[in-house]
Amino acid sequence: MDYSPALMADMYEYTMLDATLQDGTADRTCVFEVFTRHLPEGRRYGVVAGTGRILDYLKDFHLSDYDLKFLRDRHIVSPQTIQWLENFEFSGSIRGYREGEMFFPNSPILQVEGTFGECTLLETLVLSVLNYDSAVASAASRMTSAANGRPCMDMGGRRTNEWSAVAAARASMIGGFQGTANLLAAKEYDLPAIGTAAHCFTLVHDSERQAFESQVAALGKNTALLLDTYDVEQAVKTAVEVAGPDLGGVRIDSGDLAALAQRVRNQLDALGATQAKITVTNDLDEYAIASLQTAPVDSYGVGTQLVTGSGAPTCSMVYKLVEREGADGTMMPVAKKSTNKANIPGRKLAYRSFEYNLADCEHVIAGNRSQLDAYQPEEGWKDLLVDFVDHGEIDDTFRGHDAIMDAQNHHAEALAELPITAQSLMRGDPVIPTEVTLL
Repeated sequence: MDYSPALMADMYEYTMLDATLQDGTADRTCVFEVFTRHLPEGRRYGVVAGTGRILDYLKDFHLSDYDLKFLRDRHIVSPQTIQWLENFEFSGSIRGYREGEMFFPNSPILQVEGTFGECTLLETLVLSVLNYDSAVASAASRMTSAANGRPCMDMGGRRTNEWSAVAAARASMIGGFQGTANLLAAKEYDLPAIGTAAHCFTLVHDSERQAFESQVAALGKNTALLLDTYDVEQAVKTAVEVAGPDLGGVRIDSGDLAALAQRVRNQLDALGATQAKITVTNDLDEYAIASLQTAPVDSYGVGTQLVTGSGAPTCSMVYKLVEREGADGTMMPVAKKSTNKANIPGRKLAYRSFEYNLADCEHVIAGNRSQLDAYQPEEGWKDLLVDFVDHGEIDDTFRGHDAIMDAQNHHAEALAELPITAQSLMRGDPVIPTEVTLL
């Protein structure tokens, strides 16, 4: 990459590093945790996504000479800190909820342990990735639940920042989507790419028939022809005349999608194109998808509502110091006590308990290392924390295409473990409570 992820940071991370290097506390061992105090209003659960991208960034988390010159010229840090940063690489450990896992209020989604100096530099990067990716994955999960087995495809690249479009494509797959229109995401993560033609393709030709003939000639009969540039009924007739009964599919992008899908399905069948698939687009969200469950729709293309988290573009996750080394070398729990922003002191364990094979509670256990090492969970509790980085060594099984597919499968399994009310689109409380135990 032509930029350093180490500069994907708020300035105060570097000024804190500078001050602690001067006062001697930068080398104190610390534990930071990522969690959210609440889910977006009315949501029943959240879906973790973005950890794999954080690990990708960690591979290149160091500063170039040009970056160091920028920090020096702006007088952001002292010469002592510039020297400290010259050979910096993260050497701490990271564990947390795996991608595709469900999370709830106070779930310790990510734990970062290392020196204060190295951990503080990760705050903005970690939060910007997890907050956005998890928001998209959570929205995608609601959409795929509403689709009830019909595939959903990401078409949101033109509705967000160019880089967040790539992140959204990846996160949508974790939430259950089956493909993306974004070619960079398809290339970087080996995802299925989808796409055929827009309305402008029809408009640039002298007739709709010529446009359909051109598309079929270039892409084959299995392509999907866009029906609603002019008259839908006439477009269906023309599509079957051009491609024949082996026409692969059609797309509807406007109007009353349910009514149009029904009419198009009946017309296709009457013309012999019984195997042609119907895809609908047009600013869909989970509610619109749910309203189309009885319509003869085969797949959904989702754009704006996916990449904006369907009204919840962030998960309000925070990155807080929960344990640190004292002056005598012992580890001690710490917590802020600010009004409405207090957090639970101490590092955490996290488990999920079940009754009749359905999750019934999220258990967060807080204490010091020796207490947690001795803690014995109840029989049948599911341990939710996995190790991603061990003293600077990144576990590459959580990166790349296979990790995304594993996360997608894990998401489906974890969602199936929740009570069925998790999939309700009605506003409500988290589907299971979070119980915090202080040892």
